[in-house]
This record gives sequence, structure tokens and C-alpha cells, in this order.
Amino acid sequence: MNKLQELKKHLKRGKVYRRADLSKWSKSVDRHLDELVKEGTLQKLSQGLYSYPELTAFGAAPPEEEVLVRTFLKDKRFLVTSFNAYNALGVGTTQLYNRKIVYNHKRHGDFNLGGKTYSFRVKPHFPLKATTDFLLVDLLNNLDQLAEDPKEVLEKVRLKVAAMNTKKLKYSLREYGSTRAKKRLESILLA
Repeated sequence: MNKLQELKKHLKRGKVYRRADLSKWSKSVDRHLDELVKEGTLQKLSQGLYSYPELTAFGAAPPEEEVLVRTFLKDKRFLVTSFNAYNALGVGTTQLYNRKIVYNHKRHGDFNLGGKTYSFRVKPHFPLKATTDFLLVDLLNNLDQLAEDPKEVLEKVRLKVAAMNTKKLKYSLREYGSTRAKKRLESILLA
């Protein structure tokens, strides 16, 4: 069995690999990666990041987002969200955005992974799952980046806050809110 075939034995469908992960099975990892990409076994997602796709009736499936981000970060502590999640709050946001936001403890910047743009943001605190309270605070953190009119959104946030659990909202604000978000929401909570 040649070295390339031996490397293929270690690959599992649906997994994402870093170049360094594969170097333990190959002394000529760069040459082998080039060959595997050319023959279609692996797909190159980014510099040093490769996927061994699941095969479906429609062709090769892209890797699961969680697997992709976990492998890229080499960490499982992150939260993937999008400005689109604010639309579910019912505060007047209706735009659709192409960019995913990844709150994490390691990387900062915009990266193209597998044809999608991810905006990685280093944050000291973020929940494991995006709750309604977190999303409202996050909306206020990012209000200036949204396409909607901030004044209209703030007016609808004022109505939304009245129907929410104040204790949970204050906790989310304390843990995840920027200084500007804290000022905006505290003025609403005290009104």
C-alpha cells in the first residue's frame, strides 16, 4: 500500500481536517493534499483547512458549520450567530445578511471558509446558545451596523422589553452588553 492510500485510510467522511492533523500520517503532506484535492477526495476550504465531504444524492455535501468552525478555531467554545437572528425578536429588523458572526476566545477578523464569510469576534463572555435575552442585548451592541433605522428599532425594543423577564435581561446586559448597549437598555428599563 502506498503512502497516499495509507493517508486515505485515516480520513472519515463529514470531517474537516487541518493540514497539521494530516501531517502525522504523511511525510509529504503538501504533495498528498494536492493530489487528494485534484482527484476530488478532499475539498480545500481555506488555507490549511480541508474537508472530506459526505456524499448525497445531490453530490458532495458541505461540512457541518459547527465542525468547520470547531476545526478552524481548534476550540469548542464559540457561538455562531447572524444579524438575521434579530428578525425573530419582532423589533422591526427584516434585512437578510450573508455574514455569520462567530463569538470566540481566539480569533478576530473576517475569514472565508468553504465559500462563506465568517466574522470572528473575540469576546470574553458569550452564552453557549443564543437566547432571546442575549439576542436583544447583541442587537443593541450591533445596532449601528444594521440597515434598519436605529430610532425605529429602539422604539420597538422598548415595547419588547416590557414583555420580557427583566431579571434575565439584566443578567444578559451585565454579561454581554457593551457600554453603549447598557446605557440604551438601562434607560428603557428605568422608564
